[in-house]
Amino acid sequence: MHMADVVTDLKGRIDKTLDDLKRELTKVRTGRASPNLLDGIRVDYYGTPTPLSGVANVTSPEPRLIIIKPWEKSVLKDIEKAIREANLGINPMNDGEVIRLPFPPLTEERRKEIAKQVKTKGEDHKVAIRNIRRDANEALKAQLKDKKITEDDSKRLTDKVQKETDEGVKKVDEIISKKEKEVMEV
Repeated sequence: MHMADVVTDLKGRIDKTLDDLKRELTKVRTGRASPNLLDGIRVDYYGTPTPLSGVANVTSPEPRLIIIKPWEKSVLKDIEKAIREANLGINPMNDGEVIRLPFPPLTEERRKEIAKQVKTKGEDHKVAIRNIRRDANEALKAQLKDKKITEDDSKRLTDKVQKETDEGVKKVDEIISKKEKEVMEV
């Protein structure tokens, strides 16, 4: 690996880690009804597990309600079943036309619990970023040992690796604190 590639690779891996964190957090429930909560749900559509968005229109007309309108009424039961099996703690209400998902307000205790989970996800992703830093530093050490880079290059790139790592950790903190605020909102 070329010396500049080490830093490019590090940046790319840190970005992937941040994207992964953001994706995981879209599934975390806040007091608001977010259609993203349903992203992982697959509906049995003629024997094929299909994303919910592939069989229905999902909207959130008000902060505590999601409405799922299937393109074919025959899929209503399967959608309802998939939502129940997802254990979101929300009771789907099927009126034969649409499925309503009313979100009860979260209790203070539940919000604190969710905020704690959010913080844990953040910590896990910081660890991942630090592991990426370790890999990058080891790659630089190997290049120095094999005389592919000079001492000066090594020092400069190690500083750059640290700077990118600090930046990544700072972004994790920003993402987490924003999500914690959302969770704690009443």
